Amino acid sequence: MRTLITNATLLDTDPEPRTVEGDLLIEDGRIAAIGGDLAADHVIDAQGMIVMPGLVDTHRHVWQSVLRALTPDSSLGEYLDLILGTLAPAFTEDDVNAANHWGALDALDAGVTTVYDWSHIPHPEAALDGLRQAGVRAVFAHPDRDALPRLRPSGRITPALAAIGPVYGPVEEAVADFRAAREMGVHISLHATGVGAVEILHERGLLGPDVMFVHGNGFTGDAVKMMADAGATASVAPAVERQMGHGEPHTVKFRAHGIPTGLGVDTVVTVPGDLFSVMRAALPGTPAADVLRMATIEGARAIGLDREIGSLTPGKQADLIMISTDSPGMAPVIDPVAAVVASATRGDVHTVFVAGRVVGTTSAKARDGAERASRNVLRALPPRRVRQGAGSGR
Repeated sequence: MRTLITNATLLDTDPEPRTVEGDLLIEDGRIAAIGGDLAADHVIDAQGMIVMPGLVDTHRHVWQSVLRALTPDSSLGEYLDLILGTLAPAFTEDDVNAANHWGALDALDAGVTTVYDWSHIPHPEAALDGLRQAGVRAVFAHPDRDALPRLRPSGRITPALAAIGPVYGPVEEAVADFRAAREMGVHISLHATGVGAVEILHERGLLGPDVMFVHGNGFTGDAVKMMADAGATASVAPAVERQMGHGEPHTVKFRAHGIPTGLGVDTVVTVPGDLFSVMRAALPGTPAADVLRMATIEGARAIGLDREIGSLTPGKQADLIMISTDSPGMAPVIDPVAAVVASATRGDVHTVFVAGRVVGTTSAKARDGAERASRNVLRALPPRRVRQGAGSGR
């Protein structure tokens, strides 16, 4: 089937964010052409819309969707103790499936068509199935290297290693994990701040273009140079990093060294689940056009998918969003790039395409499942932590 999107403001991101002239043709799930005099079976009139590549979230714990806004005031240590230490073990297989389904719909609702799901929770098959149910494109990263061969990729989902070491686990275990991941040919991502992680991986010869460092606050100049020399990438989560006390985001430092750097929501227990908020958190010190690249083509490069997504280049997957420009918060649009970065919200996302198909961004059944999972998991909270209404989104 051939679908033509007409009368839109087309906002491309490669080689730099800019508007392009013409209509956009989708065929067999991919962008077939941009131009005039294009024919199609189905025509979408996108008058008053910005049509652009779907947003790429390079780091999110999707399973935490059912704990939304639980600890907006927590420090990193408090988050680790409560969310990972107390609540994560309470998740059943059904809870994980419901949480990942709802979390993926949350991402789609905010125009995120690709999410790097850093899934440090049991029941990976249930989490993976939740992503499939939602229809999102995802990199599914799990810390159990023995489970990775069972997590077969499907059309929209790619497996990866969520490396625990050398920061949160033994160095030798990290070495074994990295070697296993490379034997399987999967991407590697790890949390790291301060001094040590980059240096250890460099000493062991484990750095490479398939490694993405999450956060990176407090990395030394030497460590950043090691990353750049090895072709490693970065994901920053400026909203969470400032809120939880990680330190000032290293966005400018990474990008000054030519390191592809993406943006991540990280966790909705602390911050909103939309990348528009994250883009605004990334603005200080970074031009709006660069921030938009980080949320699209540069983020795609950081997770190794830039040949498939992240721009309006013909041949790429038709992962697209249509943003309405007629709301009081958007109109008038003087500069489409600045409007998306500085003004747009999830409420302005009109339509979402993944692989050329319109995907749903909400579901009453999925919401009910998420609420049941939330109630189940929150039973593990100490009584003083449970507030009236916890677990209900109604």
